[in-house]
This record gives sequence, C-alpha cells and structure tokens, in this order.
Amino acid sequence: MRVTVVVGSDREGRFGPVVADWLLERIGERDDFAVEVVDVAAASLPTALSHDPSPSVAAALAEVSPALDAADAFVVLTPEYNHSFPAGLKNLIDRHFTEWRAKPVALVSYGGISGGLRAAEHLRQVFAELHAVTVRDTVSFHGAAGAFDTGGRPRDPAGPSAAATTMLDQLAWWARALREAKERRPYGG
Repeated sequence: MRVTVVVGSDREGRFGPVVADWLLERIGERDDFAVEVVDVAAASLPTALSHDPSPSVAAALAEVSPALDAADAFVVLTPEYNHSFPAGLKNLIDRHFTEWRAKPVALVSYGGISGGLRAAEHLRQVFAELHAVTVRDTVSFHGAAGAFDTGGRPRDPAGPSAAATTMLDQLAWWARALREAKERRPYGG
C-alpha cells in the first residue's frame, strides 16, 4: 500500500525532521507500505487561496497533489503551535479535497507538555469533514526536544516504538479495507 507521510511544520529551526526520520525508520521496518514524503516546508504553496490558481500555484500543487492522490493512506506529522496545528499544514490540507476522501489518516504529534495532542484532535475534525478516517491510536512526543538524543533517537524508545506499531497496524487495516471497498463500490460521500 502507498502511504504518504506529510511533514506538517514549515518553521525555521523546526524539530519535525527529527521525528520524521524516526517515523520513516519505523515504517521502513514493515513490508506492507511504500512511502512517499510530502514536506510542507518544501511545498512552496502560497498562503492565499484562489479558485483560479496562477501558474506558480499550479506548479506548486503539481509537486504535492500527485503524492496525495496516489496514496492509499496518510501519516500526518504535526507539531502543536498555539494549541493547534500549523497554518502551513492547514493550507496544504485545504488545497486538496478528493485526495483525502475515503482514505485513512494516522497522526503523529510532538510538542511541549501536551505532546501535540491538541493539534492531533483538531486534525481529526478537519479530516472528518474531508471524508477521511483517522485511526484511533496516535504517537505523541511530550517535551519532544528532550525526548530525543543528539543522534535523533528517542531516549526511551520502547513506548514510542510500541505506539507506532499499533498505529501503523491500524493504518494498514484501514488502508486495505477502504481500498477493497472502493474497488467494489465507489465512494459517493
């Protein structure tokens, strides 16, 4: 199954790549996913939404839309900014609609004391509106900067690894189930 990992932060000095590298290693240990990465920081999407995109907007969308469209499932990696998820991630999500429909989304969050869980809960509401299914279990890193060593490895890997296995197992089940269902009967929503 094709899974697209969306790295949702575009801030300078962001911690997301550290968490993304760890996550990609966990996914790479499995044989049921082929991975593609969409990084909000590299997407170059303008912040103003337009119904008649300029050539530059169309070019930026052409870089990310095919990866979202081809995915059977998603893992969205988000920090928590001001008790929610980043504007760049919202911009990426809002510029797409059918790409998310009837597909599962797993959430990995990081942040301070809350571990990004408030951002993850807000994303559940957004993805429900887009007819996507979020898997129940998440992975979250509380005090993320202190949760990883200087080599980018979790200081206590057992908990996050177990959480990732559970989350990815659920994502694989939903991805198969929804793909098979859509093959038998197109999703009408």
